Amino acid sequence: MRASQWHQCLCHPGNAYTIWPPEAGHCPTPGGTQGPLHQLVCVRQQHSHVDSSDSQYDRLYPGHIPTNPIQKVLLAVGSGVAALQNPYRHDMVAVLGETTGHQALTALRDRMKGDPEGCTVLTERPRIRLSTLDLSKMASLPDKSFGREYLRFLEENRVTPDSRADVKFVDNEELAYVMQRYREVHDLLHTLLGMPTNLLGEVAVKWFEAVQTGLPMCFLGAVLGPLRLSSSRLGPLVTSLGPWAVRNGRQARCVLSIFYERRWEQSLENLRQELNIEPPPLTVMATIQKAPSQS
Repeated sequence: MRASQWHQCLCHPGNAYTIWPPEAGHCPTPGGTQGPLHQLVCVRQQHSHVDSSDSQYDRLYPGHIPTNPIQKVLLAVGSGVAALQNPYRHDMVAVLGETTGHQALTALRDRMKGDPEGCTVLTERPRIRLSTLDLSKMASLPDKSFGREYLRFLEENRVTPDSRADVKFVDNEELAYVMQRYREVHDLLHTLLGMPTNLLGEVAVKWFEAVQTGLPMCFLGAVLGPLRLSSSRLGPLVTSLGPWAVRNGRQARCVLSIFYERRWEQSLENLRQELNIEPPPLTVMATIQKAPSQS
């Protein structure tokens, strides 16, 4: 039976996924994109009354939007341009990561499977959300414990783990979880690396992530991020933080293979030693103005 079709406007201001029926011909809401180029970027999603085989493909996991190679290229180009124009468009950065990261995600998945703890993470699929964190217990942990320092990071930088977008465009259920885990571990890496969420801290973390994960999105951020730094901030990145981040990204254990939810009571220093991560060579102070923090 023929399924009804819905389109998604990737460029609608304030909502990257505005949905409208095909008979409308374009996004009917104010500010909706109507140009032919943007119509090429629209993704068709099938709903209701589909064959079981089609249903299985369409819904590999909740929220999954299947796309063919041409659509992925269009999504990657469109989201990349949008992200370059406005790095604070976290939704576009997320789409870019999902549509360009298949090979890197496969390699990360294989590394996790080769690690006993990483294999457990893949099997149990933990999520880092406010609903899964015991904040009261974490607040009661001693200073310099990993859980207490992570909570301090969230408070000082005014961020929340719930800000991470759900994966939509990865056409493999297991790889989708790897991408989701990467996003939710990002703030934990800030804690491990001792970096705030200002622009210099974010760029340093991106250099580490690029080497660690191989994700094209991370390399793009590592290359373009320094262009936004002032000369006073660029110097420490080039001479100190950058080489430190690259070196530790190469030598550290796979950061996705750690079951962090079982490590809150462990000291930050001990966890760094276990992962082969050196303390930062200098202290980067947090600022009120935060840089984009999306993977």
